[in-house]
Amino acid sequence: MQPIRTALIGCGKVGAIHAQALATLPESTCVAVCDADPARAQSFAARYGVEPFDSVEKMLSSAAPAAVTICTPHPLHEEPCVIAANAGVHVLVEKPLASSLAACDRMIAAADKSRVNLGVISQRRLLDPVQRMRAAIDAGKIGAPILGVFQMFSWRDEAYYRSDPWRGKWATEGGGVLVNQSAHHLDLLQWFMGPIDEISGYWANLNHPYIEVDDTALAIIRFKSGALGSIVTSISQKPGIYAKIHIHGANGASVGVETDSGATFVAGMTSVAAPPLNDLWTIPGEGQRLADFQTADRQRFSQIDATTHYHALQIQDFLRSIRENRPPLVTGRDGRIVVEMFTAIYRSNEQRQPIKFPVR
Repeated sequence: MQPIRTALIGCGKVGAIHAQALATLPESTCVAVCDADPARAQSFAARYGVEPFDSVEKMLSSAAPAAVTICTPHPLHEEPCVIAANAGVHVLVEKPLASSLAACDRMIAAADKSRVNLGVISQRRLLDPVQRMRAAIDAGKIGAPILGVFQMFSWRDEAYYRSDPWRGKWATEGGGVLVNQSAHHLDLLQWFMGPIDEISGYWANLNHPYIEVDDTALAIIRFKSGALGSIVTSISQKPGIYAKIHIHGANGASVGVETDSGATFVAGMTSVAAPPLNDLWTIPGEGQRLADFQTADRQRFSQIDATTHYHALQIQDFLRSIRENRPPLVTGRDGRIVVEMFTAIYRSNEQRQPIKFPVR
């Protein structure tokens, strides 16, 4: 079967992870890259042996890709997505889908109208301990999920925010720890727990005076099932402690994962330094399996580059979804839920009241 002609929009740090996957996956023939900075596009294209463009329209017309990945800053996801979808091109977007719900809705509408796939990167769904948790929940091993807890205590310093001019500003990043560092875990929490009824939350900037946006946020969730959830997420702990999600079930059993040890990695600046591991497993009759899971995951971690491996797996799934005429692993509508979650927390902080779902 012929590989799919692919292209990349946004030649920044995370773009390099996508470019590596597009250049090496058998499902892909990467033909072009695009960036608003012509010099950066040319340098990036030379590295991967593809054609550079500084206009999305020109790239789509000249290089004729069947699929694109979008790696621009979050508030800039909408325009290239809509242009590509309107041209009949499938679109995979870095997380989060967008920084506003209105942008999400326009992106989804364009994809629906052209009947193209729209996907969102959430590669932590593919982590082995996360997949193990989902399988246990789906098999009913903890009963109905009744309490979901997401905790992240990470760190970002001033150099991180100075590394790109768009970071740390409402207009160009769309938010702070909720939008940028927590999107993956917000996705995992709702993926494990199910549809949300309402969210109450607060955010603050506690120790990053050189940025405009949130560095810390807390929230309480009521799910439509009657289950509850909590979020404590922060980038104010130096040098970073962990990011964890624990799911507790109606039969008293619990499962959990430490997705990140220390500070979460920064694309193009740091790497994944420690393996993601199940850190909680109290399913009846399976208590002794936790050590085996951890041994297997440490061994696997030593055999892969975890910084890029799971991105490549999700990009591969997206390309296969085009071939197989099916939805991708994480759809545009899935991505919209994450934007609903952080939008609800911001609105709840502003209005001092719970925010009901769906959020418009």
